[in-house]
Amino acid sequence: MSEFETILYEVRDRVAWITLNRPDVMNAFNMQMQREIHQAWLEVRFDDEVRVVVLTGTGERAFCTGIDRTEFGDLAGDGLDPLTRMIQTSPNYDPVGANLEPKTGAQCWKPVVAAVNGIASGGALYMLGEADIIICSENATFFDPHVTFSMVSAYESILMRHRLPLGEVLRMQLLGSYERMSAPRALQIGLVSEVVPLDQLHDTAGRIAAAIAAQSPSAVQGTIRATWAAVDHPRPQALQMGKLFLDMVDPADFDEAQAQFMSGKRIEPHIR
Repeated sequence: MSEFETILYEVRDRVAWITLNRPDVMNAFNMQMQREIHQAWLEVRFDDEVRVVVLTGTGERAFCTGIDRTEFGDLAGDGLDPLTRMIQTSPNYDPVGANLEPKTGAQCWKPVVAAVNGIASGGALYMLGEADIIICSENATFFDPHVTFSMVSAYESILMRHRLPLGEVLRMQLLGSYERMSAPRALQIGLVSEVVPLDQLHDTAGRIAAAIAAQSPSAVQGTIRATWAAVDHPRPQALQMGKLFLDMVDPADFDEAQAQFMSGKRIEPHIR
């Protein structure tokens, strides 16, 4: 397992916990954190012990506030936004997702539960854009300051359009720093599926992750692939891919689950 400095990485009970760990800068990401997050996605992808990921941030103030501007100095006068500066200073830098996206960046199709604590802004939307389930604390807020500082919100807007109605994306992106989306509003429009007190956030994320981890990995990942195919492709094309996803189920998992069903044993569900 790799050693990390800007994130915390721990696997327990088949769940990988990835925690953004730069609380002194509200978990903003620099180049090192981008590399480490990308490496963490690869660890998850190739570790058969890991079935689910919980992604969160250290502290109460922020999940992530995007790019750490302090790493790139004063941009005034050179006409470059932070993303362009990163590209110019690092030839191997991948601007799409900034190495932060599990599916685009690492082709990792294991489910990601994002637990948003506090502010999620700017480049944080890269990670939220490809999370499978997002929950947040009551103090969470969401916004994108790009246009306020004369920068185009490109990838963030594209990713959010896959999750939110057009009008909500345009409002969040175009108002920039002048407005923040509250946790109740994020729940109302479907960006998050649950809002909980801050002190319950990790337990709730853990409960969700544990339930997913208890089920067949092949069935879970096939379901994720099918769902994202419906997002990324026209409906007829996605339907044509359906048979491929059905064939992903491990026969041993299927036989075991069907035997449990026939036994009459039932799971006591959590009512949300």
